[in-house]
Amino acid sequence: MRQQLLAGVCGLALLAAPAAFAQAQTQTPAAQQAAPSAEKPAADADTANAADDDSQAPVPFEGGQLTITQKEQYGEKVLAYNGKELASNYDVFFDKIVEVGGIKVALFDVGDGGNQCGPATVIVWKPEGGGIQSTKVEQDECGSPPSAVSDNAIYFVPYLLPGEGKPALQWSPTDGLTISGNLTYMPEPGTDWKDIDPEKYQNIIDAFHNEAVYKEAEKLLGKDMTDMATSLLVGGGTEKTASGAFYASGCVPHDCGGNDGFMAVDPAQHKLYFARRGDNGQPNAWPAAATWPADVREALDKALGTAN
Repeated sequence: MRQQLLAGVCGLALLAAPAAFAQAQTQTPAAQQAAPSAEKPAADADTANAADDDSQAPVPFEGGQLTITQKEQYGEKVLAYNGKELASNYDVFFDKIVEVGGIKVALFDVGDGGNQCGPATVIVWKPEGGGIQSTKVEQDECGSPPSAVSDNAIYFVPYLLPGEGKPALQWSPTDGLTISGNLTYMPEPGTDWKDIDPEKYQNIIDAFHNEAVYKEAEKLLGKDMTDMATSLLVGGGTEKTASGAFYASGCVPHDCGGNDGFMAVDPAQHKLYFARRGDNGQPNAWPAAATWPADVREALDKALGTAN
């Protein structure tokens, strides 16, 4: 289901990156890594050949070479231009070369790797009459949003969790990295409990796209809604209880087993159930777990441990 946004984003950004907006708001960060971004064709044949080369061959760029090397097995990889280090991390991959404002720009994905965490984007360019330059775009500890390229700028539109707001960023060779505007999560207007279809959800977080679910979650969770959704990020499809409620468990990226969440939705009864493992190892529940139906409590117990 398409997710709507309240955005204070300039009209140019909206026109330049429509594909990225749609993609960023309907996919979790890990799914975004595999999806194509809105972009111009690669600048030359060497770019395409380098992108297809699993051995990460040198990338010809502005009279020199961009290289990715790894000194030690299982160690960090280093991105360099003619031997000058530009960035390093455990995952470093060439993405593409594009042209922005008449300047060739090379894009690389650089990150820690791991579940549901997209990489940061490293932008490399050579201004006319200047030396090689680079900058890293990352919005939080889980990398940067996918990029969308226009003639004059590269746009980065974040994936938003329920209750969350983040700035949309843009970069150009002349202005560097700036904020285009602010985006706020918003469910699909007019959707109700009857519109819920868990078979279409890649992650139970998708249920928040439904306006009725979102409003009920706001009542139960308040300011904890984004943290609750974050604890479900690393997760898959849903299961169903005997009474017809569907549920799923998940965890925070890089903290599975220490920061886990559970969510159940009962479309017939218009009820939601949330739990998140607390510091004492026991789940905190909304509403209190003692009020939950027996089959939903049983599902919680299997997912996170004893529900008190």
